Amino acid sequence: MVKIIDVHDVRTLVEKVGIRPFLTQLIATTEDDFGQWQRFTKYPRHATHYEQGVIELMPIANDAHYAFKYVNGHPRNPESGLLTVMATGQLSDAVNGYPLMISEMTLLTAFRTAATSALAAKYLAKSPARSLALIGTGAQAEFQALAFDAQFGLDVIRYFDVDPEAMEKFARNLEGFGIRLQACSSTREAIEGVDIITTATASKRKTHILEDSWIQPGVHINGIGGDCPGKTELDPATVRRAKVVIEFLDQTLLEGEIQNIGPDAVYGELWEIVTGAKPGRVSDDEVTLFDSVGFALEDYSVLRYVYELAQKHGIGRDADLVPETEDPKDLFVTLTRRTQDETGRSSDERAGAQEALV
Repeated sequence: MVKIIDVHDVRTLVEKVGIRPFLTQLIATTEDDFGQWQRFTKYPRHATHYEQGVIELMPIANDAHYAFKYVNGHPRNPESGLLTVMATGQLSDAVNGYPLMISEMTLLTAFRTAATSALAAKYLAKSPARSLALIGTGAQAEFQALAFDAQFGLDVIRYFDVDPEAMEKFARNLEGFGIRLQACSSTREAIEGVDIITTATASKRKTHILEDSWIQPGVHINGIGGDCPGKTELDPATVRRAKVVIEFLDQTLLEGEIQNIGPDAVYGELWEIVTGAKPGRVSDDEVTLFDSVGFALEDYSVLRYVYELAQKHGIGRDADLVPETEDPKDLFVTLTRRTQDETGRSSDERAGAQEALV
């Protein structure tokens, strides 16, 4: 049987655990997996680009599991009332190849992106980090806000979006979470004096959300919007002077902020920082940048975490997606044999089914 996790099941799991504890444990799970980096077989995601967006497959594997995600990125979708990003995912047993779980991953992608952002900031932001600026308050914003608050216990989140309705939505959704929010009238106002900046816009073009002259010493930038060829958010001058940490070089060269500059801009990959192979922040004056485009390891982390939770709490439904036969060489019998559960008859009563096939 294959575990099926739908949107309702994810909501139920988060309600049972609590959204902050869910994020806190997901950050820890992601940190553990980045710490096991060398044990994974890794690939850049396979992307099919269209004028209107991109559809991608993101696989990864270790000795225990094979996982992949199907995900789209269509920036103009909200004009039609559709999500910019939608995803589904699968976790399989690497020993026998059988699927263990198929899950919605639109919500889970938002969770894992936020968890990875907070994980990187744990090593790259100055301590204590008490303030966050969010530039872009679309679908990812609330998850980012809650993940950073879970990690750092923020004093304030300042935010700005070119869409006033998106700003209103953001504030409304975070009512009751006990986070002090400060709406700003511009990007420059929002980032003034903060410890961490997250840029999360959906425009599919090269632009400067942040000008280099605005960036103050000691700030950590979490750039999560650069996610396809030709799309960047930051001033190249900022990228050149920052300590740049990425997820996976082969992929980030194609899709991240460093596509404007090249590999020489990169200080290290996140796994190197997590394992201590390279130090993270070493002074309060450093400008650090997590040039994040999303990587399949993060999808694996959230899939295995949700699978463990679903098993523990009995959430989700089991689906008969793989034929079961007494003789593995006899697949055809699956079409002719009905089980007691399916028909109310003995599984030996095959004659009528066989005649129907003929």
